[in-house]
Amino acid sequence: MNKTVGILLIVIGAVMLIWTGFTYTKKEKIVDAGPIQVSADKEKTVNWPPYLGGLLVIGGIVVVATAKK
Repeated sequence: MNKTVGILLIVIGAVMLIWTGFTYTKKEKIVDAGPIQVSADKEKTVNWPPYLGGLLVIGGIVVVATAKK
């Protein structure tokens, strides 16, 4: 079980090092006046620091190395 968690941490950390964030589009209402509705697509960005991915990789290696067989 611990070994699986460690491998999962390594994979997630590596992905976070490669992709430092992502962007998605959200539809937001600008005007909502009875039957008249105006909406626009807004681009949102989610970023995380690269050192967080490195910490996950290191933590995963430690978990795998200390896992009992």
